[in-house]
Amino acid sequence: MTTTEHLQRMAAPTGAIMPGVLRAEWTKLTSLRSTRWLLLITVLLALVVSAVVTSVYASQYDQDFAARHTIDPAYWSLTGLIFAQLGVGVLGVLTMSGEYGTGLISTTFTAVPQRRTVLVAKAVVVSAVALVVGAVSSLGAFLLGQLVLSGKHIGAGIGDPGVLRAVTGGGLYLAVLAVLALSLGALVRHSAGAIATVLGLLYVLPAIGAILPPSWQDTAVPYFPGNAGLAILHAVPMANAAAPWTGFAAFCAYAALAFTAALYVLPRRDALPK
Repeated sequence: MTTTEHLQRMAAPTGAIMPGVLRAEWTKLTSLRSTRWLLLITVLLALVVSAVVTSVYASQYDQDFAARHTIDPAYWSLTGLIFAQLGVGVLGVLTMSGEYGTGLISTTFTAVPQRRTVLVAKAVVVSAVALVVGAVSSLGAFLLGQLVLSGKHIGAGIGDPGVLRAVTGGGLYLAVLAVLALSLGALVRHSAGAIATVLGLLYVLPAIGAILPPSWQDTAVPYFPGNAGLAILHAVPMANAAAPWTGFAAFCAYAALAFTAALYVLPRRDALPK
């Protein structure tokens, strides 16, 4: 059954029912080739970058005094998620903005006049996909990284303090990121602009924060969106970083704020941007 047929079958006098909307959104998301490519890129980046980073740390460990005294082998293994998050961010944006670009959003809103229901369904579907892919990527990167680090006997076990939280946190972080990106796609409604906004939050803003005065480094910078969310990947407490769950809570607050804004404006706009 095509996406259009799904949508047409949901159009009924009594309005849309969430299970039907969820099925339609699942069909739309999984039928796109771009979805499969973005998820594959996410997993590959997590694995490849983590393998490279842990190999570099392992090769420099004996000569690097700082590395021996700030060791966080779990985080070293999960650094690939810093790059892998790009795939999920783009997927989240395109889940909403892609329909504006193709004009399918008009069909969607005709079949399901309750626009907030559509947005909630999209958020559930894309965050669930991101959670699963994030969990697979995080666990795979961790195991691969520990395999590399075991040669120096500096690996971490899943039962070590903070490690299980860091590994599971990768999936949680990407799930929330998907909702944030989806919300930005709904607010901006143009793929390029929304993706640029996501990139700015995840990469540009932390880079700017790195050159801000020390007083900002200790207070505001750890709570920039990207920095706050990635704090959950640290098994060992880091200086100038938010506590793992505190940072993740702040990141969830950013996503909730963006999602609330999207829920507010979606019914008040024309289906297609002028």
